[in-house]
Amino acid sequence: MSSPKPILGMIAGNGILPVIIANSAKKSGFRVCCVGLRDQYVPELPGVCDEFSIAGIAKVGRWIRLLKRWGAEDTVMVGGVGKTVMHRHFSVLRLMPDLTSLLLWYRRLRHDRRDATVLAAIADELYKSGVTLIDSTTHIPEHLAQSGTLGIVPPSTMQAADIAFGWPLLTQSASLHIGQCIAVRNGDVLAVEAIEGTEALIARAGSLCKKNGWTLLKTAADDHDMRADVPSIGVKTISQVAAAGCTCIAVGSGRVILLDAPAVIHAANSAGVALVGVEETRA
Repeated sequence: MSSPKPILGMIAGNGILPVIIANSAKKSGFRVCCVGLRDQYVPELPGVCDEFSIAGIAKVGRWIRLLKRWGAEDTVMVGGVGKTVMHRHFSVLRLMPDLTSLLLWYRRLRHDRRDATVLAAIADELYKSGVTLIDSTTHIPEHLAQSGTLGIVPPSTMQAADIAFGWPLLTQSASLHIGQCIAVRNGDVLAVEAIEGTEALIARAGSLCKKNGWTLLKTAADDHDMRADVPSIGVKTISQVAAAGCTCIAVGSGRVILLDAPAVIHAANSAGVALVGVEETRA
């Protein structure tokens, strides 16, 4: 008699990353059981999972019940969730939270809704119920950015200088949990990411410097919790930066996910965008 497959639980937000992880885990012999966050997950996700149910963003109690029913102990939380909803008037009540989420908000999140705080609170609540959040990159190491020039387009002398100029500023911004991305050109900072996200930063930098070319830098802080919200770039990002006049992207090696690495590198090559992995040493 064959032994049962190991189970990977998943709590999935938007974007293609949950699909990539589900496919990778299944190829490794896992049974993937997924909680899709309502109005967030992509349509193709249910079809690649062995078990799939929908739950609201603020229904932590339901997440736990589903994962426990499936026997999912190790679980990944992946995919984005629109953060701006948390800053609307009466945002928590608008999300119609269950009792577990309301208690979590009242006890731990009323006065501190930073990503790290929210993640730690959710992880603790899951752990108390027998569900452990693990590093979200566990099943996709081949999609983490490597070091050096990743495609066939090398950075120009000016782009290399902008990376050297901007990287210390980016790491400070990331360590302060302001944002994971900045745009620079010729020793000037064009834009700094905040809650609006990378797509809005790209549009803003492009409106300032579309014809002259600029460089996008993205990484995670030294203390970034890899259990959720790992920064990423995808084929869509390449299209956006190319349309906005960006000619170089620098990402932290081992800290940024390429959403389908071969496809992202091919898209960068085709668009003439230099794609560079910057090696960092954690403190």
